[in-house]
Amino acid sequence: MTTHHPSSAQAAPVTTPAPDPAAGRAVHAADRAHVFHSWSAQGQIDPLAVAGAEGSFFWDYEGKRYLDFTSGLVFTNIGYGHPKVVAAIQEQAAKLCTFAPAFAIEARSEAARLIAERTPGDLDKIFFTNGGADAVEHAVRMARVHTGRPKVLSAYRSYHGGTQQAINITGDPRRWASDTGTGGVVHFHAPHLYRTPFYSETEEQECERALAHLEQTIVYEGPQTVAAVILETIPGTAGIMMPPPGYLAGVRELCDKYGVVFILDEVMAGFGRTGTWFAADLYDVVPDLMTFAKGVNSGYVPLGGVAISAKIAETFENRPYPGGLTYSGHPLACAAAVATIETMAEEGIVEHAAHLGENVIGPALRELAERHPSVGEVRGTGVFWALDLVRDKETREPLVSYNATGADNAPMADFAATAKRGGLWPFVNMNRTHVVPPCTITEAEFKEGLAVLDEALTAADAHTTAGSGTDAGRPQAG
Repeated sequence: MTTHHPSSAQAAPVTTPAPDPAAGRAVHAADRAHVFHSWSAQGQIDPLAVAGAEGSFFWDYEGKRYLDFTSGLVFTNIGYGHPKVVAAIQEQAAKLCTFAPAFAIEARSEAARLIAERTPGDLDKIFFTNGGADAVEHAVRMARVHTGRPKVLSAYRSYHGGTQQAINITGDPRRWASDTGTGGVVHFHAPHLYRTPFYSETEEQECERALAHLEQTIVYEGPQTVAAVILETIPGTAGIMMPPPGYLAGVRELCDKYGVVFILDEVMAGFGRTGTWFAADLYDVVPDLMTFAKGVNSGYVPLGGVAISAKIAETFENRPYPGGLTYSGHPLACAAAVATIETMAEEGIVEHAAHLGENVIGPALRELAERHPSVGEVRGTGVFWALDLVRDKETREPLVSYNATGADNAPMADFAATAKRGGLWPFVNMNRTHVVPPCTITEAEFKEGLAVLDEALTAADAHTTAGSGTDAGRPQAG
């Protein structure tokens, strides 16, 4: 297999500027005085003041450098500060910085064309949004108007965004505080063999039983009331659970059988993250609507959207679509998307991600799992991986309980602190750590991060039954 490497500009050693602690203290003080942070108890956080970033690294005002195994929030697919994308934003700002969405703008038209070239099947119409959550909002609205039905079915292990409808659709605990229960949303169990809700022993059983469960849910809810089934092609924040062979194709068949719109959420998995342009390419499935954001322009300027099939687009050919956004298809964001997509194609970044997953990241993480009692399962593809951390490999009891906070989350906090001390910024969610660096990370950079991850897992090992000498409890959700 040919090894693809990112551009020399991205792979070059990163030199951090001279430390400036006083500036860092000023930035931190202003943040604490005025910035209200998402998903946080404001008095219990201590945000790191970041001075700069390049490629796979960022650094603070003390001069400490971190290898970013989070890609921001899994969006810097081409790394920080790629010169081609920065230049494209600068050129667009000088040419036409902003313009209303009702007009045909070169950057907007070209971004839509390049995205449509890469989406599966006939998803050739692009509705631009400002990010992933509002992409989900509009995909659901399109499905409801198209079908005339109110309900949307989504998986418990999912995250679809923080706006009102998107958070209601989300399955994970972040929806609880805003879940009114009147949003026309019904949750179901998607397949996850490692923590199967169906008592399955094989992938084939898990697929068959998960599809039967979904069909039963549709039937019990009343097919005539169900507008859409929405799934992350590969769930991201909820755990990077690869769907078993045949599952997504089976969902497609169920949607066709009952006249339900099939929506795939590719906000996190899209644009090279899985070693393909879209995760749907791995499963040879074409949804009716597909949402995207994050990697479409590596997060350099906020952008998201919905890729729309011919069938859904026809509904709105002579009927106005009841929705829009002031900044839909913003020229700066679209110029960044054009440059990002072109750069990914020119530099073989998607192929590089596939190579890393198959030959570097996957084998290395599986080797870690063999040595560390805290690693229960390794899951993923491309540059999109999760380690499921456990107290006991036999019972699969999670290292921390579902949605643990405070002292109950101490084992994961210990893991994260060890990683950060070693210069690795980890992605941590509940009992998992995700390995999701930029798709441009070099093999040498990944191995640098792997050594620190090894140390952090040793810290996690101390909280396992093997490390503490205690008996494991019963298996829990995780």
